[in-house]
Amino acid sequence: MGFLRRRRAAGRTGPGPDGLVVAGAGCLAGMVAAQVASGVSPDPVRQTGPVVGLLAAGAACFVASRRGPARAGGAVGAAMAVGYAAEWVGVRTGVPFGRYSYTPVLQPQVGGVPMAVAGAWAGMGLASHAVAATLVPEGRTGARVAVGAAALTAWDLFLDPQMMRQDLWRWADGGVYRGVPAVDFAGWLGVSALLMAVMEPIVEWERDAPGWLVALYGVMATMETLAFTAVFDPPDRLVAAAGGTAMGVFAVPAAALAFRRRTATGPRPARSPRRLAWRR
Repeated sequence: MGFLRRRRAAGRTGPGPDGLVVAGAGCLAGMVAAQVASGVSPDPVRQTGPVVGLLAAGAACFVASRRGPARAGGAVGAAMAVGYAAEWVGVRTGVPFGRYSYTPVLQPQVGGVPMAVAGAWAGMGLASHAVAATLVPEGRTGARVAVGAAALTAWDLFLDPQMMRQDLWRWADGGVYRGVPAVDFAGWLGVSALLMAVMEPIVEWERDAPGWLVALYGVMATMETLAFTAVFDPPDRLVAAAGGTAMGVFAVPAAALAFRRRTATGPRPARSPRRLAWRR
């Protein structure tokens, strides 16, 4: 009761940082379960919305555990806006990804763009930014943007082939990588860089990017690699190798650094009253 009174006096009645971590971990576990269900389901598209929703919600919880709900909401909203705007322009002009269109399969859609796609940009965008913040010291903004953009683009080596299997979108002219044109990856790199630049002043990671966000990135890399190796029918080991290697280049060293910092410093020290304000 005393804890609740202190939280109300501070103007916060929701879950505290530890509770948000637990909620995020629950979302991460739920996302894994939904992905497994998707892999064995005769109608995997039905699991796409839950997977993306849990991905974005888990990422938001992990950000909120360090920066508070307001900043987490701002980060998710900004990332969704960037991703949605890029897709809205893309389906109309072919810039920056090349000529493509969404089928009616994935709903709901606004302006021809599934809202789940915007959620995916947000969830994996936050995870990729945390990976970059773990690998690149604070103050090297350009390097963080570049590393985060590359980490997020690496995921597209899995995403595009998987979504094309499910007939969620189609390319007008095909391309060299499982029907995906090379310009798509250039477009992803550019949009991802913009998203990283937007994230940087909102979340302001120093050396404290949540290890759970790094874990989310690693879990996605592992699940996608296993899916393309042995779960999908037919399997596609080329995509498994390409995507697994590309994401692994970022996931493995980021996870190692996050673990090393955690074990070197021990549990995070008690926050000062200023830190308890979640850096408004």
